[in-house]
Amino acid sequence: MTMQLTTPTAEEVTPTSVTPVRTLARRIGVRQTLSNSLTLAWRNVTQLKHSPEKLMDVTLMPIVFLVLFLYVFGGVVAGSTHAYLEQLLPGLVGQMAMFATMTLGTALCDDIHKGVFDRFRSLPIARSAPLIGAVIGDSLRFCVVMVVLTGFGSALGFRFHTGPLDIVAAYALAYVFYLAVCWISVLIGLVAPSPETVQGLSMIWTMPLVFGSSVLLANTSTMPGWLQAWVKVNPVSDLADSVRALTIGGPVGDHALITLAWAVGIVIAAFPLALRTYRRRA
Repeated sequence: MTMQLTTPTAEEVTPTSVTPVRTLARRIGVRQTLSNSLTLAWRNVTQLKHSPEKLMDVTLMPIVFLVLFLYVFGGVVAGSTHAYLEQLLPGLVGQMAMFATMTLGTALCDDIHKGVFDRFRSLPIARSAPLIGAVIGDSLRFCVVMVVLTGFGSALGFRFHTGPLDIVAAYALAYVFYLAVCWISVLIGLVAPSPETVQGLSMIWTMPLVFGSSVLLANTSTMPGWLQAWVKVNPVSDLADSVRALTIGGPVGDHALITLAWAVGIVIAAFPLALRTYRRRA
């Protein structure tokens, strides 16, 4: 028996309709990015709510620094602790704004090592949301340190000599600068090999800026020439001088504008670099 193979004609072939499956990358807009960031910021605030001991440093640090500097340097610098208090507390606003950012990098690095950011990457959220949320959520630390510093300083005798708008402007300026410096802390947290090394790396660049400034001394003319040159270009000096002028009186000059310019420059440089580093590491 011979079998004959025939080739089916075009009419006999029923074409199968195949719809190609495409994975469309949905563009996430600014509104959703902000929403995602606020959601993750609330996560950080909730963590602080359930672990209030994480706020111990920003609660005790301003008290320790205020008492230590006031009663060690007060009589030598200004002749009395009361006179020095009016110079010191506005300067410490700038110092505490710097120090309050250091634990952000540690917490970020710890989350990356625990795999938390791997879970974020699997979610349909903006890539920058975890970083922006961490910065916004950490703002609670800034608020706590400023309330403790101002409240304890007022108990020791500090008084404002300007109007409410000037006072609000002083703390708002410190907050803007704090947000900018947070991105340096974020970058350190992303590049540090372990959470334990973040604190040391943060201290290396923070200490020269804080103590090589006009934070503790409004009059820096007694400093060596090379140190005076550093103080003049130090953005923390401009922040401290701005806060002093806005809280106890005096000309603000260009200090506030220079502080804002530094804040913008830091964000422009650090934010894209931090985002790129996050995409490569997390």
